[in-house]
This record gives sequence, C-alpha cells and structure tokens, in this order.
Amino acid sequence: MTKTKRMVLLSMLVAIALVIYLIEAQIPVLFPGIKLGLANSISLLALILLGWREAFAIMILRTLLGSIFGGSMSAFMFSIAGGVLSNIVMALLYKYFKNSLSIPAISICGSIFHNVGQLLVAAFIINDLRIYVYLPVLLIAAIVTGYFIGILVGVLKSRLEKILMHL
Repeated sequence: MTKTKRMVLLSMLVAIALVIYLIEAQIPVLFPGIKLGLANSISLLALILLGWREAFAIMILRTLLGSIFGGSMSAFMFSIAGGVLSNIVMALLYKYFKNSLSIPAISICGSIFHNVGQLLVAAFIINDLRIYVYLPVLLIAAIVTGYFIGILVGVLKSRLEKILMHL
C-alpha cells in the first residue's frame, strides 16, 4: 500500500472512530463509566491492520476531537487515560501473543485496562483509592463489551483485508 493510500485509510478510520464516538456519547449509560466502546474497535482494527503507531494516533485524534466536538475536559481526561493504557496493553499483547491470543481476548484485556485507566483518573480527581470498589462491576462490563468488540473487529478485519488486497 502506498503512503498516500495508507494516509487516506488512516484518515477514514479516524473519521469513522470520531463519528462512532460522538453517536455513542449521545446514548444514556445505565451505570457510570460503562458503555459499549464501539469507537475502540477502530483502534484495535488499526492495530491489527496498520500497526501500533496508527492505532495510537487514531485513539489520540478521536479522543481529542471527540472532546472538542461533544465532550468536556473531564471526559477527555477519562478517555485519554483509558485509551492510552488500553492501547499499550493491546499493542503489547498483539505483538507478543497474537498467535496464542484471539482478537476477542486482546480486546477484553484492552477493555479491562481502559476501565483501570479511567479509575486512575477518578481516584486522582476525588483523591481516594476507594473508588476501586467499583472495579468488579467495571470488570464484568469490560469482559462483555470487550468480547463483543473483539468479535466485531474480527469480522471487520476479514472484510477489510479483502478490500485492501485490491488497492
């Protein structure tokens, strides 16, 4: 793939992730901090198809632009902390364990660490580590949503690979 085609693909993935992020932000949450995280599927897809740098760039741009267009500074802090931690974990797992871990397993780990990152920010803001009593609820949600996102990414990956072969 040429540099130009790669840049166009990366731009499209950022735009898709941003639109998903903004739409998902409009959906009311049942429990604080728990949402599906569909925009994270684009970062994981980029990690698999393009590499960790591109996945990280998508997450940073999506989070920054999403906070500018539809969020707040606190939403940015929670999203960026969760996103950075999640992307680091998924990049390491994919690099070293892609042959032994499935995409849903990597996604679940990313989802778990996304929640851990958000709790770190919450603990810092309220200056109390007791916020981690909420972690079991978040872990259950992370397993469910991470698995769903992993399945989605597996489907998207197989379809996008077919398209990219013709570029």
